[in-house]
This record gives sequence, C-alpha cells and structure tokens, in this order.
Amino acid sequence: MQSDATMRGELPSTADIKSAIKYHRNLTSRGYRALVYSGDHDLVVPHLGTQAWVRSLNFFSIVDDWRAWHLDGQSAGTSVHSFLLLNCRLTISYSNNMTFATIKGAGHTAPEYEPERCFPMFSRWILNRPL
Repeated sequence: MQSDATMRGELPSTADIKSAIKYHRNLTSRGYRALVYSGDHDLVVPHLGTQAWVRSLNFFSIVDDWRAWHLDGQSAGTSVHSFLLLNCRLTISYSNNMTFATIKGAGHTAPEYEPERCFPMFSRWILNRPL
C-alpha cells in the first residue's frame, strides 16, 4: 500500500545532496557523455553561472574552445566540447566527453523558449555530431 505522499506524487527524501561533483566525476571517468546547456536569457540560473560551475569542476581540459554553432546559416548559440561541451550560441568541448552550450534567446526552460534551436542541438549531440 502506498503512502499518501507517494500517491500525491511526492517522493520522500531521506538525504540532502550537498554536491553532485562526485557523481559527475564518476560518470565522466567511465566515459559517459554529458550535455550541459543554458539559455543565454535565463534569469533563474544565468548561463555565466552554469559556465562557472562547469569550470569549477576542474577535471578536464578543453579540446575545442568556444565557438559559435549555426542553424540554417545563423548563429544558434555557442558551445564548448570537452570532447563534447556544448554551448548553443557558443560551444566548448572538454576531454571528458562533456559538452556545454548556450541557447541563443532562451530562458530558464530553454526547450520551451527555443525548441527550434534545442531540438537540432540535442539531435546533433545524441548522434555524436559537432554542433
């Protein structure tokens, strides 16, 4: 029999996670790819904060420095590839298979604001193609 909280869709929490860095290190050390992205108009978690967080992980080197990525001949964002760190306005890649990207014109829920940019970004990433 389920509890009332579970039936309401609430998941009981038994622990606080102070930092997720150990989980990121565990997954990237196993070779799993990761895509991190932010809307460049996000006022909840600004893309510069996400970029600072990625840099604070400090456990990878840059493979492909910041560059613009394009969709239909127009800048769609940037990305960085850490072997894949994607920034969908700009992109940067790192040696640990992490990609960070910014999504041009997107807010906090980037796929809701800019689905025409997010879907191609995700499609390229999932197919292991450069942005």
